[in-house]
Amino acid sequence: MTLRTSVPATALALATALALAGCVPGEGSAPAAADPTGASTDAAGWSTDTLDIDFATYNPLSLVIKDQGWLEETFGDDVTVNWVQSAGSNKANEALRAGAVDVGSTAGSAALLARSNGSPIRTIDIYSQPEWSAIVVPAGSDVTSVADLAGRSVAATKGTDPYFFLLQSLEEAGVPLDQVEVQNLQHADGRTALEQGSVDAWSGLDPIMAASEAESGTQLIYRNIDFNTYGFLNATEEFLEASPDVAQAVVDAYEKARAWAQENPDEVVAILAEVAGIDPAVAAKVIGERTNLAVDPVPGDAQREVLEVVGPIFVESGDVASQDLIDTALDELFEPTFAQEADPSRIAG
Repeated sequence: MTLRTSVPATALALATALALAGCVPGEGSAPAAADPTGASTDAAGWSTDTLDIDFATYNPLSLVIKDQGWLEETFGDDVTVNWVQSAGSNKANEALRAGAVDVGSTAGSAALLARSNGSPIRTIDIYSQPEWSAIVVPAGSDVTSVADLAGRSVAATKGTDPYFFLLQSLEEAGVPLDQVEVQNLQHADGRTALEQGSVDAWSGLDPIMAASEAESGTQLIYRNIDFNTYGFLNATEEFLEASPDVAQAVVDAYEKARAWAQENPDEVVAILAEVAGIDPAVAAKVIGERTNLAVDPVPGDAQREVLEVVGPIFVESGDVASQDLIDTALDELFEPTFAQEADPSRIAG
């Protein structure tokens, strides 16, 4: 791949962060994942002839895997890989529930919401710990704090991390949700509404949010990385049961991408800039300052602790009917085996 941009500072920061990453076992029990190498060379071949998988600008590793063609090379002619773009966690959840994708990437909060409301998904890998959400206002706005949002209109995409970031921010500031007019707009539409003056604020998502800052002078008035949940890679239970070999290959590819990102951080920036249609400098800000790919890929205690804080907010806001549903979902959501068994060397390329 030809180098398309050079961002030495970002490269150094990302490489250093990834080099410091450790990997410890996650918790939970599940059937052992199949060895994709054995499955692919077996006379019976792979367990399916089709893999439907998403990619998203909020999931840099998905962009790397798609760009490099590793899954296609690994599967050869035996498995057709269909890539479907997710515009947000809510869209990825819709695709998973409808069976339009076998594997989809969401925020942790969105995965918990879906599982709590009956979507049969499980989290098989943690792809990042991002600071991808914040409260955004136009330049010169008289809204300078979350408390100022009382009586104002805010754009947010329900079912996604920015929406739950907004709920947590309002709760922390003591602003009741019923005092805020939440306009449920997809992320890109939220940016447009903010910049055109249709709303007073926007709970934004990168890289759209970073592009708005750079191109329109909008300002982030409240940031809190603790209100951002991790990036979750989810799969349907039906897919995991029927094709554990292909699911394992996907997770292997994700871990290959994580290592590749350490060696090629400037390429990650270039890929994001191209797919998202943003300036490389904006992509560098997203990757270098607001995206931590150096995380343990095994879903476990760190993610559960974050979701245990978010869960009760779902109930209070009416997004989930009861805390019992939250607790059950927390017990059932994680499937750590695939990440525990991950071996990037099994992926071609």
